[in-house]
Amino acid sequence: MTATTDEVLIRVEGKAGRITLNRPKALNALTLGMVRAIWPALLAWKDDPAVELVILDGAGERGLCAGGDVRWLYDSRTRGIDDALAFWREEYPLNALIHRYPKPLVPIMDGIVMGGGIGLSAHVQGGTRIVTERSQLAMPETTIGLIPDVGGTWLLGRAPDSFGEYLGLVGERMHGAGTIFSGFADAFVQSAKLDELRTALCEARAADVNGVIARFSEPPPHSNLAERAEEVGRTFSKPTVPAIIEALAQEESEWALKTREALLTRSPKALAATLAAVRRSRKLGSLEEALNVELRLCIHLFEDGEFSEGVRALLVDKDKNPRWKPPTLAELDDAVVEALFAPLPAEQELGLRAPA
Repeated sequence: MTATTDEVLIRVEGKAGRITLNRPKALNALTLGMVRAIWPALLAWKDDPAVELVILDGAGERGLCAGGDVRWLYDSRTRGIDDALAFWREEYPLNALIHRYPKPLVPIMDGIVMGGGIGLSAHVQGGTRIVTERSQLAMPETTIGLIPDVGGTWLLGRAPDSFGEYLGLVGERMHGAGTIFSGFADAFVQSAKLDELRTALCEARAADVNGVIARFSEPPPHSNLAERAEEVGRTFSKPTVPAIIEALAQEESEWALKTREALLTRSPKALAATLAAVRRSRKLGSLEEALNVELRLCIHLFEDGEFSEGVRALLVDKDKNPRWKPPTLAELDDAVVEALFAPLPAEQELGLRAPA
């Protein structure tokens, strides 16, 4: 199968199915058209004996994927929720398909990988997720009044100790060893070796994929993420976001000061919903269940304007002065947060289920 579009390149090279996100000027931000191109390719290759593995990468050198096209979602709000609902209802099943894919799927997480890019790559199982010295992984959705979606709450809920709360609430960027420590990646390969690695993978059989990756990988550069374990544990294990912020105020480090300041700029509603969603995800039985919850949260935040206000302040007017509702955590009612988890109308629900 070979297909070429303006936004994603899909082809077979040797024994590998190749998917290359192709919007380098937009940091390969994910669109609905890209989702609709990737889905049938993965389904076709799943049962194609000529395809041993799948390689996912991004055009250019700046990133695999900077996330979903949130500006498009922002612009769609004038038409109601139909476009946003359609996007998320097709993107999330793709995340689940990738998570359950029966053949080795090798995401090359070079450069910036955020939001929707995490959903395309970090759910891959089997030890094939590759990062480089240029990799910057993050789930920064609370900066735009949203929660870490595309299965982000599932991944964060399985990060060590209280790092899921920390990474989800703050949107901290992970590099090198930090991506592997937190459970978002498996192997570190120097970017200069990626072309040679791709060539070797295209010649590999499924059973040999991890061995090929091991030949090119090396210990990642030092990351200070794990060194923060005690501070993260003392602060982000607290029961509420206000308690986390208060605990940070009791710390004396520069990290604690900057982290507290960052949280105070985020959407109170998104912070509280993220904390609850990450912790609740630990009691869920599958990624599919987490995606069902995330759709409810995203649609409710989209409908009440929190997401649109975040995008306006960061990407449209760029005044970096979002007018959150409510503006402070002290004014946020627990009932408002709980309502974000309420089921959608039956026809809008995602309804994903893990395979029996």
